[in-house]
Amino acid sequence: MEKRVAVLPGDGVGPEVIEAAVKILQVIERRFNHTFKFTHGLIGGSAIDKHGNPLPNETIALCEESDAVLLGAVGGPKWDQSPSEIRPEKGLLAIRKHFGLFANLRPVKAVPSLLQASPLKEEVAKNVDLLIVRELTGGLYFGEPSRRTENSAVDTLVYTREEIERIVEKAFELARLRRGKVASVDKANVLQTSKLWREVVEEKKKGYPDIEVEHMLVDSTAMKLITNPGAFDVIVTENMFGDILSDEASVITGSLGVLPSASLRSDGFGLYEPVHGSAPDIAGQGKANPAAAILSAAMMLKYSFGMDTEAAVIEEAVNAVFEDGFFTADLAMEGQRVLSTKEWTDKVVNELDIQSVSDCIMYTYA
Repeated sequence: MEKRVAVLPGDGVGPEVIEAAVKILQVIERRFNHTFKFTHGLIGGSAIDKHGNPLPNETIALCEESDAVLLGAVGGPKWDQSPSEIRPEKGLLAIRKHFGLFANLRPVKAVPSLLQASPLKEEVAKNVDLLIVRELTGGLYFGEPSRRTENSAVDTLVYTREEIERIVEKAFELARLRRGKVASVDKANVLQTSKLWREVVEEKKKGYPDIEVEHMLVDSTAMKLITNPGAFDVIVTENMFGDILSDEASVITGSLGVLPSASLRSDGFGLYEPVHGSAPDIAGQGKANPAAAILSAAMMLKYSFGMDTEAAVIEEAVNAVFEDGFFTADLAMEGQRVLSTKEWTDKVVNELDIQSVSDCIMYTYA
């Protein structure tokens, strides 16, 4: 069955890394006899330039006709002076809200060959394998009223029981596929929304007796992510806390540029994007590492299309290229081998082809 993918390259290095991800998906098509239909659209600054809107109706219609969305990154100094309602980032918030993408998944896993770039000691960072599950469509970023006067400003933090229930259930379900531990992060000693959050977690955990649940305050969680990140399995939290903690956790691995993410709704439809930004300072120079975009495509295969094996072989290929000592300019340390974005992508393609040949040999002699 054909799978329809809306491809939104975005701004800055977005088009370069998304081109790489599509190339890898085309290899998967060939190797596993799948059919993907890729249709391109605009979002963010590129959409503002053409349509005066960071999320034009044409893009919404394209995504509604697709089974999943592959997104690059949005934004850049070119649009910094745009009115707040048409900033590139507004397109990202709008697409999440429009499609009800309430669950943001950000895996953070140590890459041995990148640990030398981690700000943490290797013995602290080397065993990190955690998943942050962030509520994405509620909370402070979407609360009303939100207003500003010359001398004051108001933002409103709102959560409903239903919004909390669905993200907590998602975290418990994901923990069952991992190590069975959930850290629920809130600020229940201060915030009423966090008190409700903790109540809901207590109610929901009764249906998951196999899951170990720990309540943590966001400030102590931030400290533990630096001092003992290997202790975490699944972290579930509200929108703003998740935004901050996931960015903090991303540096543990040594680079924000290698981390993927998924934003899901309950029916399997999802938006997949690298965690890194648009990096306009290196756009068009072939310096951006496409690993995060490629791994985001792998998450799309796993979570929206149920192609677990295909996702796993992509992850294996990406890790093999890193372990072989190949890096792009944005990741390379002194003395390491530097490849362009395209060259690095070709290395992943080669790894996938090697896997395919190896599989054939194993099948022949089985």
